[in-house]
Amino acid sequence: MTLKEHYQKNISLAYPVMLSQLGHIMVAVADSVMVGRLGAVQLASVSLAVSVFTLFMLFGIGVSFGMTPLVAAADGANDKVLSTRYLKHGFLLNTALGVILTLLCLLAVYIFPYLGQDEKVLIDAVPFFLMMALSLLPLMLFQTFRQFAEGLSMTRQAMIISVGGNLVNIGLNYLLIFGHWGFEPMGVLGAGIATLISRIMMAIAMGGFFLWYHRFKRYRGIYASIVIKWQVFKDILRIGVPSGLQFIFEIGAFSASAIMVGWLGAIPLASHQIAVNLSGVTYMIATGISAAASIRVGNQLGRKDYLNLRTAGMTCFIMVTALMIFFSLFFVLTRYYLPSLYVDEVEVITLASSLLIIVAFYQISDGVQSVGLGALRGLGDVKVPTLVTLISYWGVAIPLGYVAGFVLGWDAYGVWFGLSVGLTLAAVAHVARFRKLTKRLLA
Repeated sequence: MTLKEHYQKNISLAYPVMLSQLGHIMVAVADSVMVGRLGAVQLASVSLAVSVFTLFMLFGIGVSFGMTPLVAAADGANDKVLSTRYLKHGFLLNTALGVILTLLCLLAVYIFPYLGQDEKVLIDAVPFFLMMALSLLPLMLFQTFRQFAEGLSMTRQAMIISVGGNLVNIGLNYLLIFGHWGFEPMGVLGAGIATLISRIMMAIAMGGFFLWYHRFKRYRGIYASIVIKWQVFKDILRIGVPSGLQFIFEIGAFSASAIMVGWLGAIPLASHQIAVNLSGVTYMIATGISAAASIRVGNQLGRKDYLNLRTAGMTCFIMVTALMIFFSLFFVLTRYYLPSLYVDEVEVITLASSLLIIVAFYQISDGVQSVGLGALRGLGDVKVPTLVTLISYWGVAIPLGYVAGFVLGWDAYGVWFGLSVGLTLAAVAHVARFRKLTKRLLA
């Protein structure tokens, strides 16, 4: 393949996944923007609930990612029986995991009073968190069919459903948060109910797509004959669990940073939520390229085409670097305007605009480390990247953020400085690992 063909293939796979991933994060963005109109305390409540919930959600999403490279490799080898085997086992696994994660979230509510947060923040945070917890099972069902389709290089349909789900969420937010068209105003709780309903609809739509789309006819015919084997569960978990832990270590660091910033009060926490929300948008766009890297690397691995495998991964690194440079400039130029979309309070806008400068600096590192994880996942290499993620965020980012923020007195800026250093270390390590492994394959 020529470089032009590589980029075309990367883009065709990546942009639908980008928009699909944006569907997940835009639910949180819509909730934050619309709840922010109620005040800084309510926005801080959403920040706290989302910070804890995201740990459970992204672990589940990470485990579901274990299906994609396996399906991609089976598709590369033109083995439809093996692809369907991963689907059936993935469906059972993700359903069980969705139930388990929901129960764990219900238990996690009891830790909220011990997180050192403002009592006013907790009043709305707990009921909102409970509604989000109930959305985990439909989200995992959606992920099952989405990851199967993406493993077959069919990425557009999940994008359409995700965008549709986000539009439903925004519409329901308008009705339930503020009380329009005869509905009672429910405030923060209304945002949680809107998210739950939209994710149920997304799960139904994605399942319906598999049941009725003609390209899945062969797989549907094979599905019933697939015999359950524990080894297949192990194969999915071998990639999925470390992928889930990678998300937990990274996003957990951001959740821990939110709790630390919350010690400074509701105003810093609201500002932190705005910065996290906006950086989360660009991160989810980067995960679109990461998914494309995982699919392309896994596909070429199934074909044993190692030269195109290496080129596919490296072109994804170049793409994400260029894209994140653009977002860095965008955040710098719009740092005062973007926070004003969330709140009207000058103190929150001022602090959030300063945090966006730091966000702009680490955009490239954030994008590159995300694509690095995807490319290595396509190779089936998950243990070392998971260890790197643990060390970068919990061995460096959080301790450094605490020292800079509370010992040196840099407050919220210090916490974000620690996160920036951790992301940069992870990015460098993942690129070096990919280059080493692909060089070994070529040799």
